Amino acid sequence: MQGFFREVTVTAPADQQLFKIPPSNPSFRPTMKILSLHADFITFKATKKAIKSAKEVDTAEKKVDECLVILSAVEKRDEQNPEAVASQYVKEIMAIASQVKADSIVLYPYVHLTSEPSDPATAEKVLDLAEEALSQEFTVTRSPFGWYKSFTVACKGHPLAELSREFSHDSAVVGKTAVKKEGDDESESLKKERKLTSYWHILTPGGELRDVGDFDYQNFQKLKAFAFYEKEKSRAVTQEPEHVRIMKKLELVDYEPASDGGNLRYYPKGRLMKSLVEEYVTMRVIEYGGQEVESPIMYDIDHPTLSKYLARFPARQYRITSDKRTYFLRFAACFGQFLMAHDATISYKHLPLKLYEMTRYSFRREQSGELTGLRRLRAFTMPDCHALVADLPQAMEEFKVRFELCRSVLDATGVGSESVEMALRTTKQFYAENKEYIHSIVRAFGKPILLEMWDERIFYFVLKYEFNFVDTMGKASALSTDQIDIENGERYDIAYMDRDGKKKHPLILHCSPSGAVERVLYALLEKAAFAQAEGKKPQLPLWINPIQVRVIPVSEGYNEHAMAVCDELRSAGIRADIDDRTLNVGKKIRAGEMEWASYIVVVGEKEKASGNLTVRSRSTSEQKERSLEELQAEIKDAVKGMPFKPLSIPKELSRRVTFVG
Repeated sequence: MQGFFREVTVTAPADQQLFKIPPSNPSFRPTMKILSLHADFITFKATKKAIKSAKEVDTAEKKVDECLVILSAVEKRDEQNPEAVASQYVKEIMAIASQVKADSIVLYPYVHLTSEPSDPATAEKVLDLAEEALSQEFTVTRSPFGWYKSFTVACKGHPLAELSREFSHDSAVVGKTAVKKEGDDESESLKKERKLTSYWHILTPGGELRDVGDFDYQNFQKLKAFAFYEKEKSRAVTQEPEHVRIMKKLELVDYEPASDGGNLRYYPKGRLMKSLVEEYVTMRVIEYGGQEVESPIMYDIDHPTLSKYLARFPARQYRITSDKRTYFLRFAACFGQFLMAHDATISYKHLPLKLYEMTRYSFRREQSGELTGLRRLRAFTMPDCHALVADLPQAMEEFKVRFELCRSVLDATGVGSESVEMALRTTKQFYAENKEYIHSIVRAFGKPILLEMWDERIFYFVLKYEFNFVDTMGKASALSTDQIDIENGERYDIAYMDRDGKKKHPLILHCSPSGAVERVLYALLEKAAFAQAEGKKPQLPLWINPIQVRVIPVSEGYNEHAMAVCDELRSAGIRADIDDRTLNVGKKIRAGEMEWASYIVVVGEKEKASGNLTVRSRSTSEQKERSLEELQAEIKDAVKGMPFKPLSIPKELSRRVTFVG
C-alpha cells in the first residue's frame, strides 16, 4: 500500500480563523500523525465496538470512490489544545488535496499510528472540528470512531517522495525512521516565493503601465490568459493537452510507466526532432560566442558554496545517496559552469565570458499534479548559457544582445516570437531606477507585456524576462529566458582582474535561448493543434519534420522507380521514405497525410515516362507536376541555415516497427 506518511507538527498559535479560538500557549508543540492515501476507492465496515463510549453506527459496508483517505492518530500531548491541532490538521489535508486534486475526503481514525494516543474525547473533538471545516470545500466522509473496522483501499500510488533522514524536533520523525515532509526538498527561495507579494501590471510599448485588471485585452486575448494564469499561479492540469494526443499519434514521444513521472521515452522520430533542436540552438550559441563545456549532473549537497546557492534558487531537487554522502541532481548548468569559472584565470579583456552547455539532463522534482506531456517535466534538456560581465552597464548591454538572440531562435525554430507573450520580473526600485531601459526592451518586443514587481528582492537576480507560450488549454509555459544575477559571482568567489589591477567579482547573466528543448517541441505541436482547430492542416516546420517527402508508387510495378526517386532525394540531404506496402494509392496518400509528411510524391506510368513528379504540398494543399531538381531546390531553400539529420528508421514502410497502438 503506497501513500504519503506525514507527521504534522503544530506551531501555535495555529490558524485561528478556521475555528475562531483564543490564542494557544506558544510553547505548545503537539505532533499528530497522519497517513494520506490518494485512492481509486475505499470500502469500510464497522464490525465491533473498540471502546464502550463509541456511538452507535450503521454497520453496513460503505464505499467511497476517487477520494483522499486520511488515516490519523491524535496523540496524548494534543489534549492540551485540540482546536490548534484540528486547525493544523485541516491545513495539512487541504494542502495534500490541492496537490492531488481531490474533491472527496475520507477521515479515518487510525490509532495504530501512535504509541501514545490521546483520550477518545480529544480525538473525536479533533475529527469533529476538522469535518466541519473541510465540509465547506470538500465532500467529507467519516469512518466510525471507536469501532473495529474492516477496510479495503485501492491506492493510486502517485509519486509522492519519501526520504529517510533525521529532522529536528519540529520535523517529521516516525519512530526511529525520519520521513521527509512535503516541501523539505524545497529551497528557502521557493518557500519565500510562495509567500511573496507580487504586483501585476501590463506595460505597453509606449510606456503605459496599467494594472492587469484595468487593461483592455480586446486585441490581446493570449496576453490576458497568460497574465491571469501567472497571477493565479495555478499550474495543475485537469485534462490532457492537445500536444500529448499528437505526440502519441505521430509516434514521437510517450510516457514511460517504468520511470518516475515526468521522465519520457522518445521514439526515433521524436528523438530526431529533439536532436535537431539541440543542434540548432547549440549552433546559434556558438555563433554568439558561447564556449561549449560539459559538467556533472550531480553535486554534493553539503558543498559550502552549492548549499548557499540551493537556498537561493526556487527549485525542488532530486536527492540520492552514495558512499554515505547526499547528492542532488542539477536543475541547471549553473553549478558546473560557476565552479569552472571559479578555477579560471579571467581578465577584464575576456568579458563578457560566455559559457554554454546543453544539459542532458536537468532535473526538477515538479509536483505530480502539474506534470503533463512535454510541457512540464522532471527530467528535461536545457540549453544554458551564462555570461560573466564586469558591471551592471555591461550586463544591461549584453542583456539586449541576448534578447535578440532569443527572439531569432524562436523565429527560426518555427515557434515564432509573435506567438509568445513576454513577462518581465523585477523590483519596484529597479524599475524606477531603470525605467527607460525596461521600456526600450518592451518597444523592441513590439507588444504589451506582463510586468511583475516586488517590494524587495528575494532572489539573486535584479531583472528577468521570459517568453511564454500560451497553449490550447490557456496554460502558459516559459521558453526563452535571461536574468541579471548580482549575487553568485561573489558567492562562488569568481574573480577577474580589472584594468586597475584589482580583482573583482563579475555579474552573471543566465540565458536559455530557447528554453527547454522539450518545450520547443511542445509549442510546435500546440501550434499545430491551434491550426487544426481553425480548420487548417496541422503541420510541422519542414526543417524538423521527420518525414519531409513521402514517395508513393501507384503499384508494385513502380516500386523500383519510386525507390530511385527516394534514394536521390536522400542523397541530396532530404528525409524521404517510400510506402512500398501492398495498399491502394488512396490509402497510401491517406497514411502520408496522417503522418504529416510535408510533401507526398506519387510515382506511376506518367511520372516514369516524363521524368517529372506529381507533388502534393501539405503547406499549400496544392498538387503540381515538377521535376525532381525543382523539388530538391524548393526544399533546400526552405531549410537553409537549419541543421539536417537523417531519420534512423528504415526508408521502406513495410520494414517499420509500430511503436504506438
